[in-house]
Amino acid sequence: MSPPAAHRAAHPHSMLGLVLMGGGARTAYQAGALQAIGQLLSHQAGSSKAFPFQVLAGTSAGALNATFLASKAMDGLAGLDALAHFWTGIRTEAVYRLPQTPLDKFSRWATALGLLRSARAHAAAMDSLALVNTLHRAIALDRIDTALQHGVLQALAVTASSYSSGTHWTFCQTRDGQPIPWSRPGRRAEQQPITIEHLMASSAIPFIFPSTPLWVDGGMEFFGDGSMRQISPLSSAVQLGADRILAIGVSQPPRASQVASARTAGPPSLGTIAGHAMASVFHDTLEADVEQIERINKALQHLPEALRGGLPLRPVQVLTLQPSASLDALAQDHAHTLPRPILRVLEGLGALRGSGASLASYLLFEPGFIGALIALGQADVQARADEILSFLNPAGEHPVR
Repeated sequence: MSPPAAHRAAHPHSMLGLVLMGGGARTAYQAGALQAIGQLLSHQAGSSKAFPFQVLAGTSAGALNATFLASKAMDGLAGLDALAHFWTGIRTEAVYRLPQTPLDKFSRWATALGLLRSARAHAAAMDSLALVNTLHRAIALDRIDTALQHGVLQALAVTASSYSSGTHWTFCQTRDGQPIPWSRPGRRAEQQPITIEHLMASSAIPFIFPSTPLWVDGGMEFFGDGSMRQISPLSSAVQLGADRILAIGVSQPPRASQVASARTAGPPSLGTIAGHAMASVFHDTLEADVEQIERINKALQHLPEALRGGLPLRPVQVLTLQPSASLDALAQDHAHTLPRPILRVLEGLGALRGSGASLASYLLFEPGFIGALIALGQADVQARADEILSFLNPAGEHPVR
């Protein structure tokens, strides 16, 4: 759990990290939560209006949020508010589109044929070129380097999974620009300026969006969603020097009523199975990683100080935030607002009702659902306001610049 020695030597003071998990449209929840955190900090007596996080790390759509924030870090707390405004302007057609055929408007079978042809040609059901254009308009990549050079940020990390080698790669853009000496079985890190291509790779949901080629370790590999095979989502922030980490996920614990309902619903629909598979891709390993860090923290507490100082380990505090309500239920309430061609496909899959709505929750980039997610994120932060403020701004501690 120790970062590269160069990072710790250069930054001996505490650094606050933000880790954003993946989940497609669900990650609008993070925007609402961060907007509320910005409001809490701005009203806290004696609090700085500077950007609160020194290390940003994200996966999949969480990587989009992290990179957007990095580009707004020079704006201070206003950058957190800007992320929420970005999400309120999102529409499905700004993220992905179905492949079109001349008969799409008249036949569900024609739409299905278009999907099949796209899947065979591109190994993906949807065209994500719209997202490339959206990100280019929304994220000023040069401002990330500006924030790093001014010390507002220390590092940005984006994670993707290589279809070519099976390796889980974390791409790091740091203030010192030094090589990242971090390698684990099946996991690697490399110093690279973050680009839109890195974001497209990290958020390429398997079967839904096409893979993205990236150059790593001297060769080109094809990448998909970073949530695949992500067994340690906090590791990049820890390796880059964060001593305190706020981690925001987008899953929720199962409700007993939902389990009981599913047991009496009969065989699962294709949409239910697809939603379950999608949940497996975005399987939240966050809590398991937190438990591992807590075990290390407890072990370090019981060691003599002289021995503890000689170990490549250090205590790391983690605070996690997850939705308090079912995002699948929210998606079911708003799925009818999807563009008609996509709605027809999800209807055919049985993905608009019951447990099948889980699939729709990842693809529903429409104002009603996005607004509900943002509101939920804001409410969850308000419910834990004192705890969050105490964690982000411990007494007597000031942001590192």
